[in-house]
Amino acid sequence: MYITAIYGSPRKSGNTDLLLQACIRGMQDAGQAPHELYLRNLQFSPCIECGGCSKSGRCVIADGMDEVYQHLLKSDCVVVSAPVFFYGLNALTKAMVDRLQCFWVKKYLLHLPVRDPGTAEGCGILLSAGGSRGAKNFDGILLTMKYFYDALDMPFSRSLVYHNIDAQGSILKHPTALTDAYTLGKTIAENKT
Repeated sequence: MYITAIYGSPRKSGNTDLLLQACIRGMQDAGQAPHELYLRNLQFSPCIECGGCSKSGRCVIADGMDEVYQHLLKSDCVVVSAPVFFYGLNALTKAMVDRLQCFWVKKYLLHLPVRDPGTAEGCGILLSAGGSRGAKNFDGILLTMKYFYDALDMPFSRSLVYHNIDAQGSILKHPTALTDAYTLGKTIAENKT
């Protein structure tokens, strides 16, 4: 199984990083070694809506997203961790999502397969934390990620989201978050999502 784990937070060792690290430990303990990508370490532009992907289904901008695309195309499962900023995805993760316009074009306009032949139907996972206690804190990102995974031609299988988590490291005080993420990692690795 080819698993891609994407760290979307701009903050190193932030709450969503810790969630994803716990999830990855679960995968590793179940015998899987995911491919880890840190968006904050990649240099890439947001989508410039140039339409360059309309003929081939490939983005014409050559930058750090090339590495992300390579992994996404091979993936049987993609796990994204990202914080909530103002009831939406943080800018770095949203820029990555918007750059999947080329996959949307490939799937819906060109009617071509998105991912490489031989990949499983897949599973799309989101791990998130946000400072707000508001009931709708995650509504925006859950909808955005649904369509991110749709463009990737992969079901949005699960999410773990945690309210009232803001200060760096505050996820460590949550009674179940890291255990939840670890258990989910094992479930993913055992192909039971």
